[in-house]
Amino acid sequence: MTEASPNEPVAQTPPPEQPDANTTTAKPATGVAAEPPQPSLEEKLQIAEATIQEHRDAFLRAKAETDNVRKRAQADVAAAHKYAVENFATELLAVKDSLEAALNASATENATTENLKSGVELTLKQLKSAFDKFHLAEEDPLAQKFDPHKHQAISMVESDAEPNTVVTVLQKGYKLNDRVIRPALVTVAKGKDA
Repeated sequence: MTEASPNEPVAQTPPPEQPDANTTTAKPATGVAAEPPQPSLEEKLQIAEATIQEHRDAFLRAKAETDNVRKRAQADVAAAHKYAVENFATELLAVKDSLEAALNASATENATTENLKSGVELTLKQLKSAFDKFHLAEEDPLAQKFDPHKHQAISMVESDAEPNTVVTVLQKGYKLNDRVIRPALVTVAKGKDA
């Protein structure tokens, strides 16, 4: 035997042939590739139970989230009802303070009618400003056609005015954002022939 020198190439023998994993050694008689093995009934049941558990967990999470959203919405609505007039009430506090100051001033000896009148006018101006800020509008329908949606007729009187026209306003009406919150109390003209 001769020893191979390090410079000589060593003849390598090819590895034994391995069957390809994608090919089968025995072909079926029909010429169709063999189907992969089907999972057993136990495996199918385990897969189905796992899927059911996942869906149940997702359902419970969704239900809990829905309940939380509903509870938050109810709390928000309750708070909105409870504190809906907070800003308006804050504006009215200045009016109340002015009225109390006017009463305290009238108790002193140096209060004059003119001073009291100017104080009341300033207070009324504050109140109108608060009304304007919150879209509370005055409805004075004098000489307008009677509208039962905006006015409440107390009586009908003979007048030279056109029939169904407001001739006297006994109490002004008020609207909040175009919704009547108090109709105007009025007397209405009736026709001369009526």
